[in-house]
Formats: sequence, C-alpha cells, structure tokens
Amino acid sequence: MPAQVMADDTITWRVQSHWPSASSSYGDSLETLRDLLDERTDGRLQLELHEAGSLFGHDEIFSAVSRGVLDMGTISPAYERDRLSLAGIVYGLPNAFQDTWEAAYYYKQMGIEEMIQEEAAEYDVFYAIEKVYPTEMVLTEIPESVDDYEGMNIRSSGLLQSYLSETGAAASMIPGEELYQSLQTGVVDGAHWGAVQGALSMSLYEVAPYHVRPPLNIGGIDAYVISEDSLEELPEDIRETVKNTIEEQFWRRTNEYIYLEERALAMAKAEHGVEVIELPDEVQQRMLETAETMWEEEADESEMAAEAVEIMRELLTELGHLDG
Repeated sequence: MPAQVMADDTITWRVQSHWPSASSSYGDSLETLRDLLDERTDGRLQLELHEAGSLFGHDEIFSAVSRGVLDMGTISPAYERDRLSLAGIVYGLPNAFQDTWEAAYYYKQMGIEEMIQEEAAEYDVFYAIEKVYPTEMVLTEIPESVDDYEGMNIRSSGLLQSYLSETGAAASMIPGEELYQSLQTGVVDGAHWGAVQGALSMSLYEVAPYHVRPPLNIGGIDAYVISEDSLEELPEDIRETVKNTIEEQFWRRTNEYIYLEERALAMAKAEHGVEVIELPDEVQQRMLETAETMWEEEADESEMAAEAVEIMRELLTELGHLDG
C-alpha cells in the first residue's frame, strides 16, 4: 500500500491531482482539504499533494487509485467514461440544469452520486463529487456565424468534447498544463477549464478574452477518488472525518464558487478587458437539438444511466424547464 505510517502513527497519503497548481481548485479545494484534515485529525492524517502530470497523466489517476498505487486523487469524470456508465451524466449533461442548486439537488438528494459510487466501488474506489459548477468557454475571437463556429478548434474533454464536435466545432483534448500555450500559439481557438475562476487562474484571458454564456453544462465536473483499501485501513474516527469533511467541502465549495465566479468576472473585465458574449442564434439552436440526442445516448449506456436520465427529466419537468 502507498500509505505510509510513521513512528508517531502519522499516516501519509499520496495524492495525485488532475489540477495544475496554478488552477484555483488546486488551492481552494485540494490544499484546503489537506489543511482541514490535518487540523481535524490532530496531524494524524497528512495528504502529500502532487499536481497535474507530476506522477501520472490525467487519465491514469483513477486506475492508479484503483490499483492502490495512489491513496487518493482528483479527477474529472470526463476521463472515465469507458469505466463508469454514469460518468457523462455526473459530469453534467449539456443544456440541462439552469442553476447550480438544481444540479446539486439532483446529485445529492436524488441518489445520482450514490449510483456512480456503486459503479466506482467495482474498481475498489470511493467516489465523491467535489463540487457543482458550470462549464463555460473562452474564445480568442468572436464567431459571427455558423461557418465561423465550424472553423474553430476548441479544447474540450469527455461528453462536452463529443457535444462540441457534434455541433460543428473541431474539439480535442489537451491537458491543462498545455492549455495556455495552445491558445497562445493558435493550436486551439477556444477552451473550457471550469468557468471564470478556472480561466482567470490559468491566465487564459490573456490570450482568449471572450467569455461565452450561457454555460455548456452545470455538473459535478471534478471528483475525489480514494482507494477503498486505504480508506478502510484508517482508524474509524479518521475515516469518518475524511468522509464528513469531503461532504462539507462539497457544499462549501459549491456555494463559494457562485460568489467567486462573479467576483472573478468583475476582475477579468477590469484587468483583461474580458467581454461576455453569446454564440450565434443558429449555433445555440443546434446545441439544443444536439443536447437532446446526447441525453438519449447517455441513457443507453446502462440500466442505471437510463434511470438517472429519467430522474433528471422528471426534475426538469417539475421545474418547468421541460414540457410535461
């Protein structure tokens, strides 16, 4: 097991993140979690953090945790669609929820997180949604027409990569640590890395000053994954502290993110001249039509995925977002 137990009974977990250290979530989420667990366990559990790319690639973290090579990691479910049938749904289906609280209620109160936890457990992994927030694009130039949009190369991942490709753009996956240079050199014309905070923390507005709204999706875009063996080997009080702190972090970070998004947008406008734009109407209509098709495709992934999509449809209907 990778966990190290020191002479003073201090347990050290090796933790690999998919976030570069420059990303806002690395500090506000992962470093905060490390500090809280240090405080709440009186120093008995230490998280040894490693930023994106330092030990494993972004798409290797889940497997490393599953094998017990890592005790814990952060991932995006977008990287695990081949393993987890609910990965696309938990990541956030496009054009579904209109507000963050709706998605949080769906995942936490309607059993969706428990569903993906059941799937992850088959790989000896404990899965916890890190927070709920929107995904929004930044662009280097404004597309004035469908033709302009179809000529764009956009960095994306997971379900949204398929979504953007099916709506006409050329979408491809680029690791976060290569993103700035790819925008700067014209390898891609746009990207998403979270929403405003993510783009600002990664300095993307220096080279891509156009911020697109409404969001592509609202979902559980990041997650903590923990080796079930590492978790079970903890003393019971520390194990409960880990789970309770992660749950508390979910609600704190989800709510905090809403406020920090607006503060970050004001800063981006003032410091980088960022302009909030909408895509052409024809593109937005195409996105709506494509989203409906993708909901059905995700439902076909498994019986559990079909149940999750049906629950989402019922919720959206109750909220007045879909016709009954």
